Amino acid sequence: MRENDMLEKDEIFSKVLRAGRRTYFFDVRSTKADDYYITITESKKFTEEDGSFHFKKHKIYLYKEDFAAFKDILDEMTSFVLNNKGEEVISERHQKDFKKEYFSEVTEEAPKSEKNYTDINFDDI
Repeated sequence: MRENDMLEKDEIFSKVLRAGRRTYFFDVRSTKADDYYITITESKKFTEEDGSFHFKKHKIYLYKEDFAAFKDILDEMTSFVLNNKGEEVISERHQKDFKKEYFSEVTEEAPKSEKNYTDINFDDI
């Protein structure tokens, strides 16, 4: 087993953000000394001409001593972008009706929605 696999064995809390062909994983993990840190992983799906696909992953390790500075700079950068370009995505590839999906391993049971399907009577076909 690789050293990174050993370091990341204790996953405490996770959230997932699906964004088109990119997926972001936010994980709180535990060190051997039982302290916490965060990993942020971007996974991007690439499809080959033959229909097969593979994923490329990039990971950031964020330790507690860097949280405040990281958050301050991230807040400043996101505010700069939104203040200068607004929230609408300007891209040839972006779908205007795209909805982000957020997932968490720690979930509360959501109320069941009303009937969200159509009854089909096969006698009518």
